Amino acid sequence: NTDQFERLAELMVEAADDPSTRVVVLTGEGRAFSAGADLSGTPPARADYKYGFPGMVEVIIDFPKPFIVAANGLGVGVGATILGLADMAFMAESARLRCPFSALGLTAEACSTYTFSRLMGPQKAARFLLGAEWWDAAACKEAGLALDVFPDAEFLDRVMAFARDLAAWPMPSLIETKGLLMAPHREAMHRANREENEALARLRGGAANVEAMKAFREKREPNFANL
Repeated sequence: NTDQFERLAELMVEAADDPSTRVVVLTGEGRAFSAGADLSGTPPARADYKYGFPGMVEVIIDFPKPFIVAANGLGVGVGATILGLADMAFMAESARLRCPFSALGLTAEACSTYTFSRLMGPQKAARFLLGAEWWDAAACKEAGLALDVFPDAEFLDRVMAFARDLAAWPMPSLIETKGLLMAPHREAMHRANREENEALARLRGGAANVEAMKAFREKREPNFANL
């Protein structure tokens, strides 16, 4: 997973510097959008990552061009929270999202403690981030997390048509306007990213996280009664 985060960060940096790239659309391959990060506490395969997960989030926060997320299927963990980092997010009708952090003895990430409250309001954000519930595409649109929902069969075509229309406008205008939209939020998003990762470091490998991972391996419900 860290390899994927590293590569996405590298591609976003390249896209920011490439004058031929005007809009970035992030989607998934196959039936799922993203299964999320490896939250089991397994150490990364390498120690020389330039970005890793926290750095990937920083790159997206600072990305100057329009960034569209197209959730084509199931999104878990960062597969859900990354919608909050998008300038616009779309979902296929069959797509569902879940933030399983409470069920894993962990906490939220990818600035979602900030972006979800801003997009959905504090109560809906709290329900989604604390409750570990599955939300379907209609619920995500109603809450303000997704801009629109398209039928599965035409989903990517509809999103790409929107992206092409957006890319037809003058790039300086798009960049300046996005910069103004982000200006009141960028510093707060970077702070949320730092604080969330500090909280994850405190909880990862803790008693609740260990119980959640053990229960998953043993195919049983976790017992958090004394935690």
